[in-house]
Formats: sequence, C-alpha cells, structure tokens
Amino acid sequence: MTDVRTLIVEDEPLARAKLREIVDGVPWVECVGEADNGPRAVAMIDTLMPDLVLLDIEMPGCTGLAVLERIAHEPAVIFTTAYDRYAVSAFELEALDYLLKPFGSARCVRALDRARRVLGASNREAPPVLERARRVLDGSGPLSRIFVRDRDRILPIAVAEIERLEADDDYVAVYTKGRRFLVYLTLNDFERRLDPQRFLRVHRAHIVNLDAVKQLVPFDGSRMQVELRDGTKIIASRARSRDLRQMAM
Repeated sequence: MTDVRTLIVEDEPLARAKLREIVDGVPWVECVGEADNGPRAVAMIDTLMPDLVLLDIEMPGCTGLAVLERIAHEPAVIFTTAYDRYAVSAFELEALDYLLKPFGSARCVRALDRARRVLGASNREAPPVLERARRVLDGSGPLSRIFVRDRDRILPIAVAEIERLEADDDYVAVYTKGRRFLVYLTLNDFERRLDPQRFLRVHRAHIVNLDAVKQLVPFDGSRMQVELRDGTKIIASRARSRDLRQMAM
C-alpha cells in the first residue's frame, strides 16, 4: 500500500517527541498530526481519517478507550502503555499491538511494519479493536477466547477449543484442531486466566484441557502419563499426578 497515514496521540511531551522522531525515520509512514489529549484526538481522527493511530491508554480527562468509543472513523491502532508485565499479557491474549514505555525504536518500527502488512491485506478480518480493548482494560476474569496472529491475519480461538498449551522458550505454543500458534506469553499468564475446572497444569511446561484427555495411564510408581485424543502423551509431575488420581476417583 501507499504511505501509512499516522496520527500520534500522547499527552507526555517527551514520549510524543520520541514517537515523532521514530515515525519520521520510517520512509513509508506519513505523520498527519499529533494530539495531546483525548477530545483533540477524537476530533483529529474523524477529521483526518488516518490509517493508523498511536494511542496512549492513560490520558487526563479522556482515556484511550474513551477515544475509541467516541470516534466514527475506525483506524488501525497501536496502543502505548506503561502497564507492567502482568497487564501486558492481557494485550497479547487479545492480539492488540502495543508499545511499552519507554519506547524502543526497533520495537516501534516492528509494530509499524506489522500494521502496514495488516492494512495492506485485502482479506483483513480483524475483530473490532474497541471490543478487544475493553476486555483488556475493564476485566480480568476467566478467558472465553483468545486471538492469535497468523501471518497478516488475527484469528479468534474459543478457549474451549484449545487442547493444550506448551512452554516454548519465551513463547507458549497453543494447540487447537491440528494447528499450532505461538503467543508471546508465559504459562503462568495463561494459568491465571484459564478456568481451573477445565484446564490443569500437569507439568511446569504443559497445561492440558481436561476435555481433550483420552486416558490416564500409570507411568511409574508416582507419576501418570496423560494421553490426549490427538495422540500427544505428557508425563505429569508427581504433584500433579496425585491431583489427577484424586480427580479420577
């Protein structure tokens, strides 16, 4: 596509200047303006109709979420946030692009490049940004669905369809319907948000959906082997093996 017309919305002067410096250094990004508060952002978004908005979440008088609720135009959005690692995990679960303050140039350019690819995809079917942002910022209850990135697409996955999750270096591999997706989270992030009645962490590197379990087989004197319907076999830890035995009684 042509240049990505971008609006910067940030109330902190230093952060706004940093974003402008980064944006000006990317040849295919055109900065169409800057807003330092929510009401001005709403007016500029609906007047200038940018392709992309770099949107601060926390602003005096009008949050980034309130901006999204008031605009008629629907741009792509990259959120800027000072949230900690736990809160950022919620952004990943909803596949919302974000920049963690203080900004790093390389991370910002990667987010801009991803936005360009998504905007240029003719079959883009991203779920509404406002809907996903509201879940991130307003709630922390059990997950009913997550969103994963598949090249230039964002795919929703019902949590009930997740068969298992496996730690993979700095990522978690999500397995569902014969496919595997990587999410930049930890198993601890998932364990906090998944329904413990349905999902059990059977090992430090594995969480399984109990509905996807075919059978439990004794492995040795103290551990159980969890066999899933897709043929996967996982040796549960001793502590989790005890839990599994109690559940099976």
